[in-house]
Amino acid sequence: MSMSFPVSRGILERLVAFDTTSRNSNLPLLDFVEQYLLDHGVTSRRVSRSDGKANLFATIGPDAPGGLILSGHTDCVPVDDQDWSSDPFVLTERDGRLFGRGAADMKGFLACVLAVVPDLVARPRARPVHIAFSYDEEVGCTGVLELIDDLNSRGFSADMCLVGEPTGMELVIGHKSGRSYRCRVTGLEAHSSLAPRGVNAIETAARLIVGIGDIGRELALGLSDDDFDLPHATISTGMIDGGTGINIVPNHCSFVFEYRLLAGQDADAIFARVRSTADALEAEMRKIHPGSAITFEQLYDYPGHAIAPETLAVKKMIALSGSNRLAKVAYGTEAGLLQTGLGVPTVICGPGDIAVAHKPDEFVTPDQLRRCETLLKRLCAEA
Repeated sequence: MSMSFPVSRGILERLVAFDTTSRNSNLPLLDFVEQYLLDHGVTSRRVSRSDGKANLFATIGPDAPGGLILSGHTDCVPVDDQDWSSDPFVLTERDGRLFGRGAADMKGFLACVLAVVPDLVARPRARPVHIAFSYDEEVGCTGVLELIDDLNSRGFSADMCLVGEPTGMELVIGHKSGRSYRCRVTGLEAHSSLAPRGVNAIETAARLIVGIGDIGRELALGLSDDDFDLPHATISTGMIDGGTGINIVPNHCSFVFEYRLLAGQDADAIFARVRSTADALEAEMRKIHPGSAITFEQLYDYPGHAIAPETLAVKKMIALSGSNRLAKVAYGTEAGLLQTGLGVPTVICGPGDIAVAHKPDEFVTPDQLRRCETLLKRLCAEA
């Protein structure tokens, strides 16, 4: 390996090779991490109530209150139907960039954490450094909830948590809340030549989706916070499925929508507006077929995150990073859950750019990895 590369480069190559798309198991990756930690004298444990997936938690230093949590998620988003220039599960260097699924979001940070483990174990520690790797962040921050419950049951406490989402190594002190629903529309099938005798589930879903879009346009004109990269709340539909054949009036359609809100905005009130539109459409449908229905299933609900600039954890990160620029972001992380669930002041900072996350040819640069390693060593030295 070239000396110009950060230590984390080789580790990242191993991590990217594991296809931990959220629909898959993350256990093979955890096997690698567990053995890596064990090779450096660090034991870890898995926390899970799910088959095929787990959180991993390890402590370096004394079994004592306080210290630092280094937190990241192991799962990544799919590469289906994306046009990659190289195998997304083979870390590939081109033009000074390291390409691969999860390179930025957020296996780059995981690799940096593992890269500094030898330094952490080499010196006596007054306070512990905890490593917390979660699963299913990309489908609503659900896996980490099990880890939070487990730690609370053990009376766990810490002084600070760093969530290493890709921020370009800038300090992030806030993000929006997120909630998602799956809507199922049930109508009545009919031969397409007799369309008025059926209840078209796709057309009804489309009308509801248009209503959701109208709410989004209202949100864009409402409450705003210019500290965010996108200053207003959003709501959007991301997936839709329905119908059987071109000559059949469809009796089923489902779609998924999500919204991200600013502090002070009521998630229940937003859903109540969607539900009200759905009730009116459902009443129309039932005039033709009483069995028609529109139902909703909540998929996830995670809180926003906010930490005051004057908090000791933020001041420490400013001093160690050499940057006093503080940002807020539209995307969600596990930070809000960790801070509220564990009562631990939490800051977001990690290598890579969120603008390339979830896209084909996702990448991180060696310089970002190197900067992250340096920051982690400084931070852990003071933990």
